Amino acid sequence: MEEEKFLNKLVSIIPSERQKVVQEMGFYAFIHFTINTFTGKEWGNGKENPKIFNPMNLDTDQWCQVIKSAGMKGVVLTAKHHDGFCLWQTQTTEHSVKNSGYKEGKGDVVKELSESCKKHGLKMGIYLSPWDRNSEYYGTDKYMDFYIAQLTELLSNYGDIFMLWLDGACGSHLDGKPCQKYDFQRIYDTALSLQPNIVMSGCAPDVRWVGNESGIARESEWNVVPLFNYADQNITPEAQKDDNAKIFQKRCVDVMIKDMGSREFLSKYDTFMWYPAEVDVSIRPGWFYHPLETIFIKSIKKLMRIYYDSVGGNSLLLLNIPPNRKGLLCKKDVKRLREMGKRIEMIEFSRIHNVKYESDIAGKEEFKISNIYEGKAFSPIETRDKYNLFAQFEKTVVDKVILKEDTDFSQRVEKFSIYAETGNGEKEVYKGTVMGFNKIALFKPIETSKIRLEINSCRFEPYINSFQIIRKH
Repeated sequence: MEEEKFLNKLVSIIPSERQKVVQEMGFYAFIHFTINTFTGKEWGNGKENPKIFNPMNLDTDQWCQVIKSAGMKGVVLTAKHHDGFCLWQTQTTEHSVKNSGYKEGKGDVVKELSESCKKHGLKMGIYLSPWDRNSEYYGTDKYMDFYIAQLTELLSNYGDIFMLWLDGACGSHLDGKPCQKYDFQRIYDTALSLQPNIVMSGCAPDVRWVGNESGIARESEWNVVPLFNYADQNITPEAQKDDNAKIFQKRCVDVMIKDMGSREFLSKYDTFMWYPAEVDVSIRPGWFYHPLETIFIKSIKKLMRIYYDSVGGNSLLLLNIPPNRKGLLCKKDVKRLREMGKRIEMIEFSRIHNVKYESDIAGKEEFKISNIYEGKAFSPIETRDKYNLFAQFEKTVVDKVILKEDTDFSQRVEKFSIYAETGNGEKEVYKGTVMGFNKIALFKPIETSKIRLEINSCRFEPYINSFQIIRKH
């Protein structure tokens, strides 16, 4: 009975409408572009002369064309990085494009990108660093008013903003200033009041950082996790069953731990939330453009591995592509991204459409197996130890299966296997753990006409709304 009560609590946790939108997007771009692009630094000190920011050929249409060709659905721009330089015509500081060489101080990169996003059908997002090495208010009680004024400008004047990306960096000691305490709750409240559909990522309540900047995703990525302290990216002491704070500290439970959502791990906690992971990584070694890093652009093999592990592993992928000093994406980056886009496109192109679906157990009245043909959920009529779904099609060579759970009913599947029928009987081709909102199961190419999906551990009965078979291409 206790186990049933515990599982009921877990499956009651579902995504918000805002989270569902970003889960559907899956893959979007990060643009690191500011005064650092011209100084060669990753972290500016805020003392740079704004005049050096002068991208003579800046073309946000080119950015968006390339981003879209790579299969991405949106873009997040560093409107202000740690140096405090603002890429829009702000009224809050002189350290901005209005005092730069760009368009004689009349340029507005945020506006230009916003217009290009609308033109090319992409969603626009904003990164606004809380750390500001230029502001005289940083480290004082006045700073949060200053920051909120900047946030208000960005979320009021540039149309729909799908994401606000919040970085928790605070290096005030580097400048001999007091440590600034960020009022994240005020930031969240302001953002939602101005953009009700906005998703907040990073040190934020909607999407969590995966825990590294190397493009490495967990093998088992869960969306249902213990309640987090968003600002610190740590699980809150309030979420645990044991009231002893010292025990909690010894567990070192933060965003970087390997297991964040297994049944065994969650049994230690009482309060849970839906908190999908975002993998952020750069196509180059650095986040900003550095000429000497062009030879170190990630290979197509590496990028596709990151894609399959993140987008194909129940996570989101935020891929950074830094423009150069001209204001353009570099030719080698463009070529690599377009190649990536073609490979992603081939996955859908190679999907087998004429598939017959069956199950060894009847579906609920509104969740029959025929629902899968329409991208709706199938759910068995009763709870069992195992569930089998079958996909039959004309014999061909396949190497991928795409699985999705209907997250309106939470994330339930804990363990599954995929079998292919061969002339010598069934062969197990894949063994996995979680599915979540998107799982791309990769395996060695095999000729078959029938795939069996066996779900052998689940939080009650599953809700499966995608069981796609992908032909080798």
